[in-house]
Amino acid sequence: MALSDIALASRALIRIGAAPISSFSDGTAESEIAGALFGPIRDALLSSYSWSFATGQVALSALETTPVADFSKAFQLPVDFLRAISAGTSGKGRGLRFRIAGNCLHTDAQAVLLTYIYRPDEETFPPYFDQALITRLAAEFTIPITENTSRAEAMFQMAEREFQQARQIDAQQDTPNRIDDFSLIQARTE
Repeated sequence: MALSDIALASRALIRIGAAPISSFSDGTAESEIAGALFGPIRDALLSSYSWSFATGQVALSALETTPVADFSKAFQLPVDFLRAISAGTSGKGRGLRFRIAGNCLHTDAQAVLLTYIYRPDEETFPPYFDQALITRLAAEFTIPITENTSRAEAMFQMAEREFQQARQIDAQQDTPNRIDDFSLIQARTE
């Protein structure tokens, strides 16, 4: 079942015994705390791993300004960009030397294909990520709402377990990486 940002935050609040919210601007302490923490926690969790459902590729647009040092070209990052995984050119998503500086990617290539983590709509999150996010939100909400540090510690431990389980499930969504060019493998086949 697809959950909205409000539904995810409400489930986290229910987990710690607080009242659910109907919007981030309800005027309650719960809605203010959830509204202030939801976006940064969601983005941090999305950025923390190369989730298959939040990985995209895009050809970047070159900028007219050039970097001050080290590289000769600058490219605009997408608006939903959270973290770079790799960059390539000529139909390959990796192999390029680059640096992220502000909202630009600097490199020496004339064209860039970026593989990156983006911010998908909450309704597209898979169930395993929903659970990891709900548990992490609950852990983050515990101290400001309940003021119970021992409960918060237990919630953070639970959130870490949920995160590890979600990573394990997500890792099974892709073909394992293989070594493309390694001298010892090449020597054995000759």
